[in-house]
Amino acid sequence: MSQVLQENVPLRVPFLTSYLDFFALGLVLLLTGVLVLGARESALVTKIFTGVNLLVLGFIVLSGFITGRLHHWQLTAQDYELTKSESNGTLSLGPLGSGGFVPFGFEGVLRGAATCFYAFVGFDCIATAGEEARNPQRAIPLGTVISLFICFVAYFGVSAALTLMVPYYQLSSKSPLPEAFLHVGWPWARYVVAVGTLCALSSSLLGAMFPTPRVILAMAEDGLLFRALARIHPRTHTPIIATIVSGTLAALMAFLFELNSLVDLMSIGTLLAYSLVAFSVLVLRYQPDQHVSKNEKPRVEMTEIQLGPDAGSQEPEPEAGMAGALRSLWSPESAVPTPRSGHVVYECALLLALLLTVLSLVLAQWPGRLVSGDPLATAVTGLLLLLIVGLTGILWRQPQSPAPLRFKVPALPVLPLVSVFVNMYLMMQMTARTWAQFGIWMAIGFAIYFGYGIRHSLEAGAPPPAAPAAPPPALEGLRGHGGVGGERLLVPRGLGAPLGGPFDLGVGSSARVPSDVHLPVSLCHLSPQAVALLLARVQRPAWHCLCLHSVISSL
Repeated sequence: MSQVLQENVPLRVPFLTSYLDFFALGLVLLLTGVLVLGARESALVTKIFTGVNLLVLGFIVLSGFITGRLHHWQLTAQDYELTKSESNGTLSLGPLGSGGFVPFGFEGVLRGAATCFYAFVGFDCIATAGEEARNPQRAIPLGTVISLFICFVAYFGVSAALTLMVPYYQLSSKSPLPEAFLHVGWPWARYVVAVGTLCALSSSLLGAMFPTPRVILAMAEDGLLFRALARIHPRTHTPIIATIVSGTLAALMAFLFELNSLVDLMSIGTLLAYSLVAFSVLVLRYQPDQHVSKNEKPRVEMTEIQLGPDAGSQEPEPEAGMAGALRSLWSPESAVPTPRSGHVVYECALLLALLLTVLSLVLAQWPGRLVSGDPLATAVTGLLLLLIVGLTGILWRQPQSPAPLRFKVPALPVLPLVSVFVNMYLMMQMTARTWAQFGIWMAIGFAIYFGYGIRHSLEAGAPPPAAPAAPPPALEGLRGHGGVGGERLLVPRGLGAPLGGPFDLGVGSSARVPSDVHLPVSLCHLSPQAVALLLARVQRPAWHCLCLHSVISSL
């Protein structure tokens, strides 16, 4: 089919495909129509294609292990000499390598992993469908891990079967599976492979196209993208405008661009997205809780407050100087995250991301100089590693959020940092052309964000926190009725919520209430009537433990 299209509709434009791929255009538009019909219909089609695909993959793996030869993983110099004059049709391989198994060494493995990283995409469709799951906290992590394992087994099995059936340098770059079965004398198996290839292509496209409209929908509802994209069809309950726009754009890209360029572009974008996910996990784990669950009852604890003119002097003053600042970084005062520790994590994580990017660039560009012991390359690498280890230690000492979660990423902060480093190193293996295309798409995204999204986002336009409410009229007449200066008051934490806001009931000197008390009010010069009114407004009778030592008898 590609030969017929290349002969009849050639396209001689730099950086574009050599022919107009009408088959790819029609297939993507057809699958876009399936997605428009609804999630249930597209899920049914995906299940059928995936089932056929798994059967064909199993057939390929078993056939490869049956007809393959282990000698193809143990090639000798004589085998290479016999085929040196033959063309393998894959210009990107360069030299034939040596040995048959891992012929291009560890560097070749990394280059292949960077190019084939598209194999591990599509897991965002699991996360975007979380609202439809009965138990998303359990189903999403479990589904992601199982899907990763299945993809690994499938790609590992097919790659092993292919290289056992045919020497790796004789694989056809256009249609390796059918040619491999011709090589072993099973020509009838080509038709089975053709059916499986079509089903695999369709299920892969559906898996990649399904979450995209829903991501666009979420961004459009927030205002980051045009709000017309957030329209939901009343019958199918699908984001119809987002589905049509994303599907049409994908069809045009398949119609005009080379497959290799699209694969590399998707790989580098996926690597960046996974790096951002790892960075987000690293930062959010160390942030203080911003929201309290609606079903969680406020915890009541008693805090002793010293009232009177000298109450404010009881707070410990932070240690000044560089030594004190460094000591606070290594030994935080609080066992739970605070805004200050969260800010420290932000800064350290940003510096670590920058340092890991530079280290990946150095390792990708100077591998020979590092192996030969070049002083400059060794010194730069050592300095980068020293800074990375120091910042990682600071992150490790910061308190983590104690919020209970069904699934947590283990081994923080090491595992997310390793993930970011591996992803960035694989990105450095990409060609300059891929980086140029990636830069163009990033520029388009930044133009949309800074030109439209940043001004229309609901997050950016969220109202600021409300100012402290004025004292209710019922409390205005209670100011100055008797004093309890110098006495002690036990205030339950969480008292501010049922009272409806902070109130200033005192005159004269103020008592400083620690930040963990939810009712930051001045409680000096409270009269017995004011305390009685406070107790009347509190909705929990158990909080009668609020007491003034000097006026308890008056109550």
